[in-house]
Amino acid sequence: MALSDKQRKIIEFIGEFIRRHAYPPSVREVLKGGGISSTSVVAYNLNLLERQGYITRDKEISRGIRLLKGADGQPVTTSARASAPAPAVVRQDTIRIPVLGRIAAGKPIPIPSSDFSLTGNKVIELTRDIIREQEGLYALEVRGNSMVDALVNDRDIVVLKHQQDANNGEMVAVWLKDKEETTLKRFYYERNKKRVRLQPANPTMEPIYVDPANVEIQGKVVAVLRQLA
Repeated sequence: MALSDKQRKIIEFIGEFIRRHAYPPSVREVLKGGGISSTSVVAYNLNLLERQGYITRDKEISRGIRLLKGADGQPVTTSARASAPAPAVVRQDTIRIPVLGRIAAGKPIPIPSSDFSLTGNKVIELTRDIIREQEGLYALEVRGNSMVDALVNDRDIVVLKHQQDANNGEMVAVWLKDKEETTLKRFYYERNKKRVRLQPANPTMEPIYVDPANVEIQGKVVAVLRQLA
């Protein structure tokens, strides 16, 4: 059965989302990214795509979509399927957070070869006196020294809350659309929000200046775990 325009757009969005993040989108992200009117319409089309063998779904978790075929009907590569990461799980006084991969804290490096690549089922477990957030959490291992004055060193672990906006001065993971690169920096709007400054916390390094349309925030740092030598 041929795909409808809506189903083709959903498949293309899922593939692009996985390429950027290395994990699948939620139903609400498919709704927003696919320009669909309601979650029921998303669910209806996902069910059809599953029956046609384009995707599989684990309906017990929010990111349970696994892409099997592209919009052209051809099987996708193993890396493009991106099984959903284990969600952050609260157990009594601890929170288990999935470690999704690495992020540059120096010169930005491309993804998916390095940033946001899945690292199996690796998780970290934190007590709730360290972090109070529970939803939308993931962790990344830092590569680089551009944030040393913010007490984030090479090989430290940063815990992020997934969100797409930030206030000035917040430390965020940022996707640079034109370069297809991701980096960890402090975020600042400048010139009445006509320019974004991505500021390192290292006096030997220069800030990165970009157009706001070229920036996609991936998450805000909510905790840093120091790796002792």
